[in-house]
Amino acid sequence: MKLLLDENISYKLVKFLHKDFPDSSHITFLKMQGSTDTKIWEFAQKEHYIIVSKDNDFRQRSFLLGFPPKVIWLSIGNGGIESIKNTLLNNIAAIEIFSSNLDEGLLILDGNNK
Repeated sequence: MKLLLDENISYKLVKFLHKDFPDSSHITFLKMQGSTDTKIWEFAQKEHYIIVSKDNDFRQRSFLLGFPPKVIWLSIGNGGIESIKNTLLNNIAAIEIFSSNLDEGLLILDGNNK
């Protein structure tokens, strides 16, 4: 399962996620900083990534276009790196189920999910 962290999430998180999500990356590592949402969407679709974002645009795009790619929307306001890390790591099982579910394209995590 490959997570693609959007620009609005710190690239530093990737190192904390590698144990549980080993093929994950960040927009910065892929040299896609400043790319349009469309370009990121198409890249994630082609490379089989799940987009992780705090940006409402990807949530809306998921509603409009369906999936793939799948989207994990972090509804945690201005939550920083610790909050995001804990939200993702506390929801590994939910993310794994979501990843393999053929009927779901959007997972909303608010920090209280488990």
